[in-house]
Amino acid sequence: MSSTTSARRGSLAARLTLWYALSAFLLILGATGYLYAALAKNLDREDDGTILDQIEILRILLRDHPDDAAAIRQEVEVESSARQHAKLFIRILSPEGRTVAETPGMAERLPRELFPPPTDKKKGVALRAGKESFRVMTAPAILKTSDRSRIIQVAFDRSEEDKLLAEFRGRFIPLLAVSLVLCGLVGYEIARRGMKPVARISETASRIRSTTLGERLPAGEFPAELDSLARTFNDMLDRLQESFDRISRFSADIAHELRTPLSNLRGEVEVTLGKARSAEEYQETLSSFLEEAARLSRLIESLLFLARAEHPETQIQRERLDVQQVLAGVREFYEAAAAESGVTLGMDAGAPLPADLDRPLLQRAVGNLVENALAHTARGGNVTLAASRDNGKVHIDVSDTGCGIAAEHLPRVFDRLYRVDHSRTAATGGTGLGLAIVKSIAELHGGSAEIASEVGKGTRVRLILPAEMTKTSSSGHAPVN
Repeated sequence: MSSTTSARRGSLAARLTLWYALSAFLLILGATGYLYAALAKNLDREDDGTILDQIEILRILLRDHPDDAAAIRQEVEVESSARQHAKLFIRILSPEGRTVAETPGMAERLPRELFPPPTDKKKGVALRAGKESFRVMTAPAILKTSDRSRIIQVAFDRSEEDKLLAEFRGRFIPLLAVSLVLCGLVGYEIARRGMKPVARISETASRIRSTTLGERLPAGEFPAELDSLARTFNDMLDRLQESFDRISRFSADIAHELRTPLSNLRGEVEVTLGKARSAEEYQETLSSFLEEAARLSRLIESLLFLARAEHPETQIQRERLDVQQVLAGVREFYEAAAAESGVTLGMDAGAPLPADLDRPLLQRAVGNLVENALAHTARGGNVTLAASRDNGKVHIDVSDTGCGIAAEHLPRVFDRLYRVDHSRTAATGGTGLGLAIVKSIAELHGGSAEIASEVGKGTRVRLILPAEMTKTSSSGHAPVN
């Protein structure tokens, strides 16, 4: 099906060749047609000038010697026979239609009825008599006495002009045929050369595999129109490579995270089955199994949440809520854990702060931040929740006075399964997905997450969320749970 569609559409090179050949040929055809029309017009102008000169000579002769029939006849006959290649036919008529003088043979070839009426216009008329072509003009002539006049009919034999125009046509028609072929060949060569960069881009794209994501197009070596495409293509490869590397690291981290509890489970099972145990020992082993299973369950649930959050169709269930009230609920929920850890969990209470947010997701994000803060704050320390509004955005801050995070770790703390302290185990730390979930929840709301920390002084994580619901962020059919 795809090959049929491709054949029907044709190649871009063929289209470029066709358009170039047609445009160049039409340009040549237009130029040639213009030259032909200009030549024909100039010939008509020259013929009209010759006829007008002859009419003017006859007018002067008739005005000065109206009764000199011999002189008039001689002028008519001599002028007709004096020209070898451009013959003139002259007829002088009286107002009554009587022929005063006429070029010999004119009556048979050019009857007087074929001529137009007398006019003072200085432009001739094309006339065809049989197979012959003429340029004719009829003009009045006033004699010396105003009550007498004559009519002058002059025809210019255009045989030579017709031969010249025919020769011109005979030459440029084969020339146009040759030009069409040459335009096609030149157009094909231009299209072939012009498509080389496109072919190069296509060749590079065809070589891209998971193992060759490092290949790039040499930006700056293409024409301006394709250089932008090359840079865009390279940017796409950069993003793909970054995503692929992140997925590879993530896959390795997941394997590592799953291997640890599974190894623990297997080891405990092997030890337990090594010899007979008492009921209390079996119960202790099952409790250990339950803890590892719970850890695996939390890890899998967190990974599923992140996978759903990245789906392009994922929507959230927004509702109008008071952010201050949500923070107070989170503080109340973790107050007992904070007291057990010897940490003061406080809140900078303020005026009600309404916003269109997903309540469960907001509670989960703030809860993750509070859990992290409590885990990294020593006894006697403080964890503080605060919220404010600025330029249509809600700022939610969770600050602690804990150990802080070194500057080199800050760019990666929101990465999945990333831990600042790699020595933290299942017994002392979480899954390494808490901050990644916080960032995903912020992005689902159309916001972002920021972190600022100083070793020995504490950490502050800020959620920046839009306060108002927009048309594009309304409730959908695929909520994240």
